[in-house]
Amino acid sequence: MFTRPILALLFLLMCVPVISAQDAPAPVEIVTTTTQASDLVRVLLAEVPADAVTVTALMGAGVDPHLYKPTESDIAAMSRADAVIYSGLHLEGQFDAVFEALAERGVTIYAIATPVKEQGFTLGGFDLSEELVNVDDPHFWFDPRNWELSALATAEVLAELLPDHAEVITATAEAYALDLQAVYAWSLEAMATVPEDQRVLVTSHDAFNYFGDAVGWEVRGLQGLSTADEAGVADIQAVAAFVADRGIPVLFVESSVPPQALNAVREAVVANGGAVEIAPYTLYSDAMDAPETFGGTYIGMYASNVAFIVTAFGQALPDWPEDLLPELPEDLLTVETPEE
Repeated sequence: MFTRPILALLFLLMCVPVISAQDAPAPVEIVTTTTQASDLVRVLLAEVPADAVTVTALMGAGVDPHLYKPTESDIAAMSRADAVIYSGLHLEGQFDAVFEALAERGVTIYAIATPVKEQGFTLGGFDLSEELVNVDDPHFWFDPRNWELSALATAEVLAELLPDHAEVITATAEAYALDLQAVYAWSLEAMATVPEDQRVLVTSHDAFNYFGDAVGWEVRGLQGLSTADEAGVADIQAVAAFVADRGIPVLFVESSVPPQALNAVREAVVANGGAVEIAPYTLYSDAMDAPETFGGTYIGMYASNVAFIVTAFGQALPDWPEDLLPELPEDLLTVETPEE
């Protein structure tokens, strides 16, 4: 059942006139939702002339897509667009009804998770809410192999929207796929520097299942898949017991999740005579950094998380792949050993 705000926005959408092909402006108009989707589209269109396409990003740095509700200006932008590129798998849970209405009006709606789902690489059996049970984990991008599939498939969609530039879009996607393979190989080498018995990642919420699967680490989140869930006392005590039993030295807060619950886990561990620290870094999870920053790119976001984890466990990072851009900033090379 739709909430009143969503119903009001859908009514607004119905009132926006459909732009005919004859009246359409010269540039192809694309709207993106999450920071990851926005970065992917920017990368794939990097060599397309600026006057051929416009890209409007709805969510900014640090914005939680699980909780984000489309505004009137979002609805207006999407209704004018030729295409809306979004993440999918119910990550943008407040948009589902809007996407359906837009599709009925002829707007191209594409979920970048589509090839990952179609090829059987999603992790299923999770509950996102009371209504969404036994569904796929929506955080598929944390495995670069999945992101490579998404990049190549999204390039095909963009090539159809911009047929005059299809060749350059395809070439850009193929080059980007090689970069993703390079950063993934680097991450495997980096994560393997942590002793095997310590390879457990404890985070604010269950966003890193794909990451753990990709690099061979065990993952434990305090909250569920959606940040709409709240951690209760039982959840905190269960994770605290897990941390104490496994001797895990460090916990990781995420950029789009408040740190209070994870701080409570640390306090519970310490109160029972254990020792654990909160990492001096914040992991990127459901949102990346601003576009002009290292963490505002997919490669930078993924590499930052690897660097944050490895250095927090007191290990040094391997050399950055030659010619891979953006370059790894020097400040991510600092080794930070958790306090005893």
